[in-house]
Amino acid sequence: MTRLEIFCQVDDFCLWFVPRWERHMLPPADRTIRQREGRLCLSEVMTILMLFHRSNYRTFKHFYQEYVCVSLRADFPNLVSYQRFIELVPGAFVPLCAYLQSRKGEVTGIAFVDSTSLKVCHNRRIHLHRVFKDLAQRGKTSLGWFYGFKLHLIINDQGELLAFKVTPGNVDDRTPLPDMTKGLYGKLFGDKGYLSQTLFERLYERGLHLVTKIRQNMKNRLMPLVDKLLLRKRALIETVNDQLKNISQIEHSRHRSVTNAMVNLITGLLAYTFQEKLPSLHLRADDLNELAFAGEHHDYFALPMVTL
Repeated sequence: MTRLEIFCQVDDFCLWFVPRWERHMLPPADRTIRQREGRLCLSEVMTILMLFHRSNYRTFKHFYQEYVCVSLRADFPNLVSYQRFIELVPGAFVPLCAYLQSRKGEVTGIAFVDSTSLKVCHNRRIHLHRVFKDLAQRGKTSLGWFYGFKLHLIINDQGELLAFKVTPGNVDDRTPLPDMTKGLYGKLFGDKGYLSQTLFERLYERGLHLVTKIRQNMKNRLMPLVDKLLLRKRALIETVNDQLKNISQIEHSRHRSVTNAMVNLITGLLAYTFQEKLPSLHLRADDLNELAFAGEHHDYFALPMVTL
């Protein structure tokens, strides 16, 4: 998708959202202050922030000064200085969050869940870190200890985002799952970190079947063949996490503001939704129907695997 198409979609959303948003905003404390419109409109600010995550630049300052102000001057004729643009970023946080909600994918009955770490500094500099003090926490993943946050993601079989949540790094992966899965149905595939009988029963009562592998000290149970095959495809969400970190750059240690850090995360997720090709299982409607039929007749497709 070209930057013109992205801007048109963002601008259409802003024209619909901003009037409704302003109705619920508190009036300024000092009514004598003039509320003038800025040179850059909200949709331009949002578009530039998303374009950064689609570029090869590693820092936003270089992207804005060396690319936007040079190559995109014709597309954005009313550009402001870099410092002024940074001052405009917090004002785009709420519209960006609302826009991300509108970019969520369709519930297909097959979903994958996982969490990934968002480090805010090196472990040796934890005692010196101040930006996220009292917000970030120490956590542990399969790669070791880290200091920062966790990004919890749920995607469908087409690689589209269904839900996400940011928590401190020490929060258990199972804790935010009940809230994140509201409105979902079918089957949800996760790793061993989501093993919980209580969680399984709670989700199953809502029509969502949580499927995971088991630990070595647990007893085996029968698993339908269709669940086993889809559980092997759980690496799909690992690919999404990899693209978010290495292409959309949602993780780095250069943040100097909590709000701007969250804006960086939201725009990274939005940039991912605009990718031309998302990681996908490439399942057709007929394939989904066959999987549903196999799930209903799982007695004929059983293997000595496990479901919780």
